[in-house]
Amino acid sequence: MDEEALASLLQASRTPEGRCRLAGDGTLDAVLHRLSPSSPLLLHHLRLLRNLCAGEQANQDAFLRSDGPDLIVPVVLSSPPEVARVGLQVLCNASLAGEEHRAKVWARLFPLGFLELAWIRDRGVSDPLCMLLDTCCSAEGGRRRLGELCEDGKGLSTLVEIITTASTAGFQEEWLEWLLSKVCIEEPYFFILFQKLGWLDDSNNRIDIENGNAIFTGEQAFLMQLLSNCLRERPNDVTVSDVFALSVLRVLKQASCIVDFNHRGNSALPTGSPATDVLGCALNILRDICARDDPLLAGRASVDSLIASGLLHLLLGFLSELELPSTIRKSTASGRNQIPGIADTLKVCPYKGFRRDVVSVISNCLYQRKQVQDEFRRQNGIPLLLQQCVIDEDNSFLREWGLMAVRNLLEGNMENQHEIAQLELQGTVDTPEITELGLRVEVDKITQQAKLVNIS
Repeated sequence: MDEEALASLLQASRTPEGRCRLAGDGTLDAVLHRLSPSSPLLLHHLRLLRNLCAGEQANQDAFLRSDGPDLIVPVVLSSPPEVARVGLQVLCNASLAGEEHRAKVWARLFPLGFLELAWIRDRGVSDPLCMLLDTCCSAEGGRRRLGELCEDGKGLSTLVEIITTASTAGFQEEWLEWLLSKVCIEEPYFFILFQKLGWLDDSNNRIDIENGNAIFTGEQAFLMQLLSNCLRERPNDVTVSDVFALSVLRVLKQASCIVDFNHRGNSALPTGSPATDVLGCALNILRDICARDDPLLAGRASVDSLIASGLLHLLLGFLSELELPSTIRKSTASGRNQIPGIADTLKVCPYKGFRRDVVSVISNCLYQRKQVQDEFRRQNGIPLLLQQCVIDEDNSFLREWGLMAVRNLLEGNMENQHEIAQLELQGTVDTPEITELGLRVEVDKITQQAKLVNIS
């Protein structure tokens, strides 16, 4: 088969009708058995095979009958990146045909073949490799293979190498996001992958991540940013597991022990500091988890699990240890905390937007969750939250998030409304923002107790 004949077949294979006709001619089998790593027409042969297997069941079945995976894989593993990319696309298209096809490809490549391909620092290879892994880990048999991938040492190393490539060379297609959303968000493998990405530092010394002595890596920050993007951009396409939510809280606690809160950050996320970026991404992930967890649906326990594991206490600790927002600092002579019972510290925001991100998580936690609203009051969080309803030069939209959090705090909760009314009546806090929420303080003529009245 010369180059001119191949060009004609390639042209025909670009349409569904052409692929159907070529399936009846036995073209795929003939091309498969002409594959040779030394052939100058290898790339053309692979492109033709890729096209033939694109949605044409007869060709996909013929690929399996002709031992296509056994013939293609050695070529892919021994070829330069531009050839390996097309070979992987052939395997991807064939795998889409069904479980039998996926099982055959998986058996031929797992684990060493996948790992060898993941070592190639080329996004042209990494993108179709992610597509192939995602395809094999989907539908029937997919969850079992995903478990094999994440529970096998070489399988986990494959994911580490893919992330390393993507963090340095980038990625063009969404398959990496789909794959990692399965691994980390839907299934319980986020923390072991996160650990693996931080297992060695630049000196190849082991890092004691369990005891809080970790030095976060750029790859860990990259993973957190990618998962944050997945939740923000495709909230309806991903199911969040409790294991993932609690693991992110665990990472947030670790990061809070590492980040320098005595150094004021001069940029928003990403900052270029892995520890700071991990901290910020963890907050953003938790914000989006709390926003999507419908409190009216039974069985959606992510927020309850997070609160039980200390999320609210951690967030209030962040706010209580921070210096006051810039508007309040400038309006007082000393800039010192005037709320009784709240510790005065010198800690500052490690990146622009940190305070806002903390308040945004609190706001989403409070929404229509009376048990969280009550716990917030019991932890003396109301005066602290009222401080956040101001403009802050390092935290854009802090005021908006603060007002939303107060609204969520008060909705359907008479005890919290009474608490704020008492604080304002006593002059403990000055809250003109309460008026903006359509409320004002009045004294009940019968009980002589302060209360909030709706004036909107």
